[in-house]
Amino acid sequence: MTTGHPNLTTKVISVTSGKGGVGKTAVVSNIGICLARAGSKVLILDADLGLANIDVVFGLTPAYNLNHFFSGEADLESIMVKGPYDIHILPAGSGLQSFIQLESDQKLKLLDGLDSLKINFDYLLIDTEAGISENVTYFNTAAQEIILVTTPDPTAITDVYALMKLLSTRYHEKHFNLVVNLVAHEDEALDVYRKLSIVSNRYLDFSIDYLGSIPTDQQMTEAIRKQQAIVELFPNSSSAASFNALAERLAIMVTRRYPKGSVQFFWKQLVQTDVS
Repeated sequence: MTTGHPNLTTKVISVTSGKGGVGKTAVVSNIGICLARAGSKVLILDADLGLANIDVVFGLTPAYNLNHFFSGEADLESIMVKGPYDIHILPAGSGLQSFIQLESDQKLKLLDGLDSLKINFDYLLIDTEAGISENVTYFNTAAQEIILVTTPDPTAITDVYALMKLLSTRYHEKHFNLVVNLVAHEDEALDVYRKLSIVSNRYLDFSIDYLGSIPTDQQMTEAIRKQQAIVELFPNSSSAASFNALAERLAIMVTRRYPKGSVQFFWKQLVQTDVS
């Protein structure tokens, strides 16, 4: 999968968290819109295979989802739906346990399906489930960049550190990007970043880049209730400004940094992760 630009491959970015309720899906949806509004072609993969989120955030009601794909009832082209700004979405199912842990043949099926998509994308954003399940590690290790979402809540910080530790010690990931959500002020977010950096430098061998923060915003609650992204519903809100800044930093980061792979690396990793 390549974009229409010569020698430019799809940038594969996972967005993940140690625990639920920290706003991971809001980060994916709002950054996705910001990137798309700037002219990029964006594909979002809802990788929380037992609890659909992305289509709900966008107010969509897809007829098919990844459960239908894995069961052989539909191909990826058939289940793909369009969100705002021509964002394409591969929606997950909800309430079904069949594909909570992908088997080797299902991973290969997904590989082939993604590889055969006829549309070219600049970004593939993977919205993983929360926690440290095999699916979470599988999608994170396949991505070029990993964005970790946490809040200042002590349990959220502990859980995101546990996820980084697992990905570092078992899967040899050495770099993470941090977004701190639901902060009262920027200093609070920077304090979370400092705490995680200190403990990671002391006990583990990986680095963390601070990508930015999202403030606590009552308008975010309203946007979620209305099933719209806050950058669309309240474009002048403080949260919308933060999401725009995050998207800009992300676009610069993936352009300047030498990636650990391209989208071809992603497909290769799908197989290697299964074999290992």
